Formats: sequence, structure tokens, C-alpha cells
Amino acid sequence: MVRPLIAAAVLLLAACGQEGETWTAQAAQGAADSTAEAGYLAPPAVTSARLEGEAVRVEGTAAPNARVRIAPPRGEPILVPAGADGHWGALLTPSQPVHLFGLSMTEDGKSAQAEGYVMMARDGAVAQLRAGAGAVVLAGPSDRPTILALDYDREGGAVVSGVARPGATLGLRVDRAARGETRADAKGRFSISLTEPLAMGAHQVEVFGDGGADTRRVAISPAGDIGAGPYLGERTAFGWRIDWMTPGGGVQTSYIFQGPAA
Repeated sequence: MVRPLIAAAVLLLAACGQEGETWTAQAAQGAADSTAEAGYLAPPAVTSARLEGEAVRVEGTAAPNARVRIAPPRGEPILVPAGADGHWGALLTPSQPVHLFGLSMTEDGKSAQAEGYVMMARDGAVAQLRAGAGAVVLAGPSDRPTILALDYDREGGAVVSGVARPGATLGLRVDRAARGETRADAKGRFSISLTEPLAMGAHQVEVFGDGGADTRRVAISPAGDIGAGPYLGERTAFGWRIDWMTPGGGVQTSYIFQGPAA
């Protein structure tokens, strides 16, 4: 249960070369498990997201009483406090269809940074984008394999990720040809790296195994001109597409799928 809002901040962004973007943020406290282990400060994480009018409420976990930092690629960060139970929350009103931000925290002079970037779309879709790996879309396990994301780089190296039954054995086909296999983890998440580069053009991607199968259609094309901004985001017929610059200077494209499968 979310408690009454206790703080507010205004953030002016300059992401994707768009000057003057504005988010508003309001902090909240609630119930969640702490994640810090002895000798290790686990990074903060987003655990839920929901629409509230034109805003998106994101909530997550951090170290107890930590200071959580929500930072766009450029511009001033939003700082929100975590509660004694490690729960934190922020109400974000996006001015663009897609935003990326870094997520970190500070606790007792120690800092921890979440991997990659958190992607948030205006419709409430949230995913963690990871360089050289598949996106982790905010979703629980599924009784049947469900494809949630496809990531690829300029050389065609690609990863398909999603959710299934915990421990499910899964295979991957692209245009009906076998391209990989894996087993879902204890939380039902899977990530399958393609055994061959993914060529430009339209493709049919299928993940099958315990519980059934899921198919997605996607159009692979070169990343757009990111220029001075660190990413480009748009809604396509297949879902959200984000072309983004990785920390190493490369460019990766992430498709976050939405709606029914093809």
C-alpha cells in the first residue's frame, strides 16, 4: 500500500536532443524487502509501474534509508528517499513518448548503480536496457513462453528475452530455422542469444517449449542517427523501439513488445 506522498521535485531534461522536457516526481514510502547483503550493496531496482492519469508511478527496492537517484542522460537528477524497509517510489509525468534514465543510490557513503538504463514509456511500459544483453521487461512469470524484447547491435548480434514457467526448457526459431535454446531461471525469465547474426529486414521470431509457444514479427533496420542525444525512442507497429548508445560507445537497438503476439 502506498503511503501519502512526502516530497516533490521538478526535473528539466534535455534527452534525445529535445530541450525543455519536464518531468515531475513525487516520493512515496511503502512495503518491500531490503536487498543488502553483508559486504555487498545491491543496486536499486524498479519492481512495479502503473499509470495514474497522465503520470506513471514507479516503485522499487533499495537499501534501507538510502537516497535513490533517478538521472536522465543529461540534466539534473531526481532524488527520492527509500524507507526503513527499502521501499521507494516516484510519480513521473513524461513529456516525451520514451525516456531513459540511470538508477543509483547512496547509503552510508557507499554507492550502487543499476546495470544499463531504465526505459519508461508514456503508456507505463518499463524495462531495464542492458548493453550486450537482452532487455529485462517488468513482468512476472508466465504459464506459456512470452517474448517481451529483442535486442540487436550493428553487426546483427541479437538476443531474445521474455518470461515463461520457472525452469522451462525453451527453443528459439527465426523464420522457422533453429537459432538457440535455453532454460528459464527460477523467476521464469529467459534470454536466448541467436547462434547467427540477424539480417536486416522483416523476421518472424518464435520461442517454444514447456507450456506452448509465442511468435513475434519484427522489422530489423539500422539504428537512427542518435547525434548529440544518447537515444531515440518511438512507438512502432511491433512495440517500442529504442536506439541507444551503450556505455562503451556502441549503439544497440531494443524492441519492447506490447499487445498480442502475431
